[in-house]
Amino acid sequence: MHIWVDADACPRPVKDVLFRASKRTGVPCTLVANQFMGAPPHVQTVVVAQGSDVADRHIADHAAPGDIVITADIPLASDVVDKGCLAINPRGQTYTEE
Repeated sequence: MHIWVDADACPRPVKDVLFRASKRTGVPCTLVANQFMGAPPHVQTVVVAQGSDVADRHIADHAAPGDIVITADIPLASDVVDKGCLAINPRGQTYTEE
């Protein structure tokens, strides 16, 4: 299991909760964005090239079944749900196939 965060549009309070949960549970967490995002040492950050959907593509390409993806992007959520991931928006609502 791995937590992937579409970090460009994810609110800071949500990221803070994810950082604490990752540290407490030992589940790896990765922020993916097209600009630098500060994070604690136990959280990996990936800076992708500028461009539409570049961060989304990185997450979709690297997420595996059983991973958790935090995103407000419905097309990304659809892609990762199809792969067997759990997709959740920053408000805590789960995306489904429907």
